[in-house]
Amino acid sequence: MATHAERLTSGEDRDNRSKSVTSPITTDQSDHWKTSAILLQEVTATSRHYVDRLFDPDPQKVLQGVIDMKNAVIGNNKQKANLIVLGAVPRLLYLLQQSSSSLELRTECAVVLGSLAMGTENNIKSLVDCHIIPALLQGLLYPDLVFIEACLRCLRTVFISPVTPVQLLYTDPTVIPHLMSLLSRSQRTQEYITQIFSHCCKTPEHQTVLFNHGAIQNIAPLLTSPSYKVRMQALKCFSVLAYENTQVSMTLVNVLVDGELLSQVFVRMMQRDQTIEMQLTAAKCLTYMCRAGSIRTDDSCVVLKTLPCLVRMCSKEHLLEERVEGAETLAYLMEPDVELQRIASTTDHLVAMLADYFKYPSSVSAITDIKRLDHDLKHAHELRQAAFKLYASLGSNDEDIRKKITETENMMDRIVSGLSESSIKVRLAAVRCLHSLSRSVQQLRTSFHDHAVWKPLMKLLQNAPDEVLVMASSTLCNLLLEFSPSKEPILESGVIELLCSLTQSDSPALRVNGIWALMNMAFQADQKVKVEIVRCLGTEQLFRLLSDPDANVLMKTLGLLRNLLSTRPHIDQIMSSHGKQIMQAVTLILEAEHSTEVKEQTLCILANIADGNTAKDLIMTNDDTLQKIKYYMGHSNVKLQLAATFCISNLIWNEEDGSQERQDKLREMGFVDILHKLTQASDANLSDSQGRSEFFSF
Repeated sequence: MATHAERLTSGEDRDNRSKSVTSPITTDQSDHWKTSAILLQEVTATSRHYVDRLFDPDPQKVLQGVIDMKNAVIGNNKQKANLIVLGAVPRLLYLLQQSSSSLELRTECAVVLGSLAMGTENNIKSLVDCHIIPALLQGLLYPDLVFIEACLRCLRTVFISPVTPVQLLYTDPTVIPHLMSLLSRSQRTQEYITQIFSHCCKTPEHQTVLFNHGAIQNIAPLLTSPSYKVRMQALKCFSVLAYENTQVSMTLVNVLVDGELLSQVFVRMMQRDQTIEMQLTAAKCLTYMCRAGSIRTDDSCVVLKTLPCLVRMCSKEHLLEERVEGAETLAYLMEPDVELQRIASTTDHLVAMLADYFKYPSSVSAITDIKRLDHDLKHAHELRQAAFKLYASLGSNDEDIRKKITETENMMDRIVSGLSESSIKVRLAAVRCLHSLSRSVQQLRTSFHDHAVWKPLMKLLQNAPDEVLVMASSTLCNLLLEFSPSKEPILESGVIELLCSLTQSDSPALRVNGIWALMNMAFQADQKVKVEIVRCLGTEQLFRLLSDPDANVLMKTLGLLRNLLSTRPHIDQIMSSHGKQIMQAVTLILEAEHSTEVKEQTLCILANIADGNTAKDLIMTNDDTLQKIKYYMGHSNVKLQLAATFCISNLIWNEEDGSQERQDKLREMGFVDILHKLTQASDANLSDSQGRSEFFSF
């Protein structure tokens, strides 16, 4: 959501643009444009002169031309752009690669290219398009250290740009091992190479390449370098290498640096006398190692060092980006661990501290730097995103923490506002927070109902990327539980059609959530709702979901079918319309290779069908189904035996019409013998056989 200041600025810009189009051109404006055109011609002419000198036949004049060009482009983006447009880059690369060029000329070319790379993103694109990366990597094969450092400095500048394809570092398999070998040459090579690695390690494949070429052994000693820049870049390397990587993390935990465990080196780097950047990055390293399983969550370096350090980063005395990184890293650290969540929630009033994230920058902000204020206004949404993420992590398990969060000033209003923010990342974080809180029965009955959160949630479901849809539909599943006051208004809003459309998604997660929500909706629902679900979903789609390759989709579909087939009038009505297809689907599932859970759920559906007044005839007239029930009554798995026995119990109940005929048929098929065996079973539930009296009567 744009801030008030941003809206004013954009409004002023629009006004100025409209005036420039509609106002008549004055003499002063005309003169100004003429002057600008002349100046541009002069700049272009000067730039052309620099480029022309690169082609002089005298090598000494070429060298002086490159040196003059270097001095001209420092801090001058316009000059850099002009030189690139006029073709300076291909010539500089040619001179850099020519064997006839002097070492000094090559080095100066690398320096100028590095300066050009420090301009705009368009400059970087132009340099990459001219194949600067292969040329500079080739330059690293020369023995001269000053030239190597100049090439590495330029490569570093190019690779840290977001527009550079990092895969270019991995194209030639000889590059990474050569870079590793250059680490020992100087502090500058160490700084540049580790910075390149930390920016170019984006995927598990990249982590594996660096790991296999000895990144850990080569970079670990750099953590004790006398150079802060080297230590910092080495630390950043370990953070990207360890992220969600068990192999790297398990290796790191045993690494010694000057006789000290690496984890303890990271702990020292989190001390308050270190820079905030170093404290944060060291905390990230330990967080990633903990999440990967190489450090226990109850280890003192996590509980007493890493967690407090990250909570400290959330305080308002830190810069916006530090608060964002601290909150997001803390959320990731404690996401799966309820004890860490409890500890964090009581550390430094964290829950209340996060409320400040929504008030930043305030009208009484201590920020006096106008550039910093402008930056923070543009990035304030990142604070809100980080706060929502951390609240979501804090409240994912503990009821008391959830209560504390919802009682924080205006919290539910802030979540509702977050669901409609312009930033997709804020919307996703807000719905994650809502999902976390929706696990609370108490909050579903109170805060969620009082603030009608289902309305913005439904709006969010209408048009959103899959990532948001998955989280929003997960939250909706909880809002549709039978004890949720939101269930009725959601039903009245026409949600069934939306959920049925989710079951047709290519995303398994969306299919699961769509069918899960329908399953919750069908639980103890009236006949009208069930009929509408079946009508909207369609029998073809229902049976398609029963053969879905995703086990979770299949389980939830069986759960939906089980809820639809509950209470006798509903069972009989649905089976009278769709009995043949349902029996066929049930048979196929019982015959196929499925988990015990799937088969147990399927047998429970049969037990529900057997409880119908007329529906039970579909089982009794199908000998194949009866044989399958008989088979599962004798199965080695107690849960399957129990579920199959439920079916028989419902079929032979004495007080129902036709019970004698059904008992006679089942006796002829040998069910009595199985029931007698079950009475001898060691499992108490089986030996009771659902009330022996009813079985012994036939």
